[in-house]
Amino acid sequence: MKRIAIYPGSFDPPTNGHLDLIERGSKIFDELIVAILHNREKRGLFSVDDRRAMLQEMTQHCQNVRVDTFDGLLVEYAVQQKAVAVLRGIRAISDYEYELQMALMNRKLQPKIETVFMMPAEAYSYLSSRLVKEIARLHGDVSTLVPPLVARRLREAMRDRRTRLQALEPPTEAHEIDSSVGSVTAELKTRRGIRRRK
Repeated sequence: MKRIAIYPGSFDPPTNGHLDLIERGSKIFDELIVAILHNREKRGLFSVDDRRAMLQEMTQHCQNVRVDTFDGLLVEYAVQQKAVAVLRGIRAISDYEYELQMALMNRKLQPKIETVFMMPAEAYSYLSSRLVKEIARLHGDVSTLVPPLVARRLREAMRDRRTRLQALEPPTEAHEIDSSVGSVTAELKTRRGIRRRK
């Protein structure tokens, strides 16, 4: 029987930590499906299609890895894919408490699906997509945290984000002062004209 596992996540963006687990997980299972959760209520930095394209390029050297998307219950998707396990990474005790709760609920919903926990490589034990986005937003160097193609896409995304924010910025203080002066000047001229007519 072919052993298929699901590695689910938002992957917004994919990191070197994700790639580490994918490479190691692909050696344990016959097929590993990297499944991107499509959360329609939450807008990510990258679209699901962009994340899928990045993950496909990152994992092209792993012959038994496939990238897919899903929404709804993870265990239902796992059953559809005929998977025997869900692969999850645990970086700290706080991760374990949350992941244990999810694993127990998944077992309740679908007892045949096992959850396999993997510790990240020491170099990535602190790494998260949220942290990477914050560093990129503050113009920090993320080249050691994500693959080169993701680093490039992050720079582009942050540049586009700054451009959009600048377009939405309110008038500068100097413009506001000029507008105020113009209004006062117009009002004075109007008053002088009224006095002259009188």
